Order: sequence, then C-alpha cells, then structure tokens
Amino acid sequence: MICSPDERPIDATDILDKLKRLSSAEDFFATLGVAYEEAVLRVARLHILKRMGQYLGSDDLDGLPGSVVAARVKATLQRAYADFERSSPLAERVFQVLKDHDPKRPARPKTAFVGLDEIAPLPPTR
Repeated sequence: MICSPDERPIDATDILDKLKRLSSAEDFFATLGVAYEEAVLRVARLHILKRMGQYLGSDDLDGLPGSVVAARVKATLQRAYADFERSSPLAERVFQVLKDHDPKRPARPKTAFVGLDEIAPLPPTR
C-alpha cells in the first residue's frame, strides 16, 4: 500500500525543532509530505532515518530560511528512502553491527593477549 501525503505545503516554521519531537518514521514522512510504501517502511524504518541523519550531518543548514531548510530536509528523506526502495538494510549496512558482520569484508584475525607473568611467573621480590 502506498501512503501519500496530502497536498498541503510543509509548515517550515521551526522545522528542525518539530522533527526532533517526532517519534515515528511515519511522522517524519507525514510532516515532510513524502510518500512511502508501507512494505518498505516496515522493513527499513530505522535504517531510512539513520541514513537521513547521515546525509543531514554533511549538510550545513545554519542561517538558512525555514523554507529552504524544509525543502532540503524533505529531499534528504526522499533520498534516504530511495536508497532502501531499491536495496535492503542488509545490503546498505547503515548500522555498525551490520558493518561489523559484513561477509564481503574479511574478518580481522583474532589475537589473544597472554601476559609474560602468566607464562613465567616473576621471582618473589625480597
């Protein structure tokens, strides 16, 4: 099922503060007026929001008019959503736990540390 926003414009007043108070992925999509498929969002909601945060982290929004910030944030959510429309959370590996267990990346050799005093105890001091 495709969920599409109504056609009203985004209320850009204090948009970043509004986004900070949202609690669900659906709220982000509704507030920013971005259409989504429930099946995609059900599987990748946290991944989409994490990717959106990564994209926004590289964008300087300070001092810009609210309407510009709202447009950029909306475009960023659309971009993050598109990443997972054509891919999967496992393929995108947004979260560190998935990056650490990437089968395409060779595992780091495991090493064990054994202290010298465990091998040959030091003589007692006088």
